[in-house]
Amino acid sequence: MANPYFQFKQFTVYHDRCSMKVTTDACLFGAWVAHELHAASSPKYEILDIGSGSGLLSLMLAQSINGHIEGIELQDSDYLQSLENVAQSPYAERIQIFKGDALTFPYAKKYDVVISNPPFYEKDLRSDSSGKNIAHHDDGLKLDALVKLIQKVLQPSGTFYLLFPAKRIQEIKREIAISHLCINKMVSVRQTEKHTHFRFLLKGSFYETPLQQEEIVIKTDNNYTDAFVRLLQPYYLYL
Repeated sequence: MANPYFQFKQFTVYHDRCSMKVTTDACLFGAWVAHELHAASSPKYEILDIGSGSGLLSLMLAQSINGHIEGIELQDSDYLQSLENVAQSPYAERIQIFKGDALTFPYAKKYDVVISNPPFYEKDLRSDSSGKNIAHHDDGLKLDALVKLIQKVLQPSGTFYLLFPAKRIQEIKREIAISHLCINKMVSVRQTEKHTHFRFLLKGSFYETPLQQEEIVIKTDNNYTDAFVRLLQPYYLYL
């Protein structure tokens, strides 16, 4: 039986009732975003987590970043479990999770930072679970609609961060360009040096800058690489 929770150094994420479980690539994404925001040195951020699921990304950012985080989650089970995860964390006063459709939610402001680990597999085989189809496929949130939403809720000087599978990178590039947004940094991710890229971490804004391209390899010789350890050490128990 799979473990119903994932224990981090400063908080715990229960995910047994969530459609999207805690995964290595999601943890890497959260740690990378926190690292990027920390380097930007803003005194305080207003952050939106679109499709917040278990609350994983919101909790990771709350540990490392000074700011207020709002998550929006469509599915009842994920929403309720994320409320519990946030309430049991040290960051309950800085995170709010809302139940609703991200596309129609009545946002009261624009955000300095928008993050999302969106549905991945628009044309792949579906699960028998409607919840998993919403979480893993874009049954609930299409890619073009996500990018238009980011354009709508992002501050003119803000940044957005997305996690995507390598197979859809050309599609996300096209949608971002159509919406007059720009990709400023792109990090390709491989499981090992022997594997092909399977994820991309994207950073973007309204402003065009020279594109920064980097790579992260998760493991070598069955051990986490130095680059992975540097990012995840503040979070993982045994790093």
